[in-house]
Amino acid sequence: MELYDVTIIGGGASGLYSAFYSGLRDLKTKVIEYHPYLGGKLNVFLEKILWDVGAQTPIMAEQLLKNLVTQAMTFSPTICLNTKVNFIDKIDEYFVISTEAGEHYSKTVIIAIGGGIVQPIKLEIDGAEKFEMTNLHYTIKHIERFKNKEIIVSGGGNVAIDWAVELLPVAKKITVVYRGDELKAHEAFVNKLKANHIEILVNATIKSLKSNHERTSIEKVIIDQNGVELERDVDDIIICHGYNRDISLDFAESISPERKSGTLFQSIGQCKTTIPGIFAVGDIVAYEDKVNLLVGTFQDAVLAVNSAKKYLQPDANPYAMVSSHNEKFIERNQKVFNGNLVKK
Repeated sequence: MELYDVTIIGGGASGLYSAFYSGLRDLKTKVIEYHPYLGGKLNVFLEKILWDVGAQTPIMAEQLLKNLVTQAMTFSPTICLNTKVNFIDKIDEYFVISTEAGEHYSKTVIIAIGGGIVQPIKLEIDGAEKFEMTNLHYTIKHIERFKNKEIIVSGGGNVAIDWAVELLPVAKKITVVYRGDELKAHEAFVNKLKANHIEILVNATIKSLKSNHERTSIEKVIIDQNGVELERDVDDIIICHGYNRDISLDFAESISPERKSGTLFQSIGQCKTTIPGIFAVGDIVAYEDKVNLLVGTFQDAVLAVNSAKKYLQPDANPYAMVSSHNEKFIERNQKVFNGNLVKK
């Protein structure tokens, strides 16, 4: 049995920064992630430009994600991908984390599952899945591929309209299809679409898809608008119908943390749950004055790791030595310094 000091459940932004800070505090660390990749919800918005991360000039989410992963690997945590945690119990002084692939053992647990395992709601048309490898999309990874294309965006919420606005300077034509009476996105973004004379079809749904002769991609879409069929040529379809979220993480009754609204883990301070040794960070934790932004998740990570350190070693310092004075970085700083000299 290999026992870890800290096991982080979830490899999104909060989990990744927790892994870095846990290593900084000399804790043997493991990250368990359901998806075959790290980054969590950032993978849904890779082409978005982020402006609100401290000391970081505007940066693409994809680059920020790469930076987070690189930083998380600084102290070589163990990473387990494609692994879903189902149940957590406690035996003696350690937690037993049961997954579909086996059991993991840890002295403390940091829950960093965000809003749960995120899966996009698929287009409910028979055979639609075969076009997911060509021109039916549930997220945008590289916006350049839509240059001079005729695009249909299905959805009327913030995500759908965000993408439509992002595509304005790129796409040849954009049509928005939404089943409701009016778009639900931010008014400024909706007005921007209208100012650019984007076709917006409300009370409308995609009824069927017509493929090309080779049946490899979609070339026409049939739209039902109040019982009237409309046909549109299309190069690509972007579906933004929301997400299914799986937060089915269960605990033994004796160590089940208190939850708020049945979902969020209630913090009693410093990202501690009501169960000693279990901590929560990011979107899944609730406390007064919680900052539900990316920048807030980094503070959560620091608080949780410091709490875990004190739980394991009550006489430990309440926080890590700052990097400018931390002996851990002396050799690493020299490598960075030498690398900068080479670049110059």
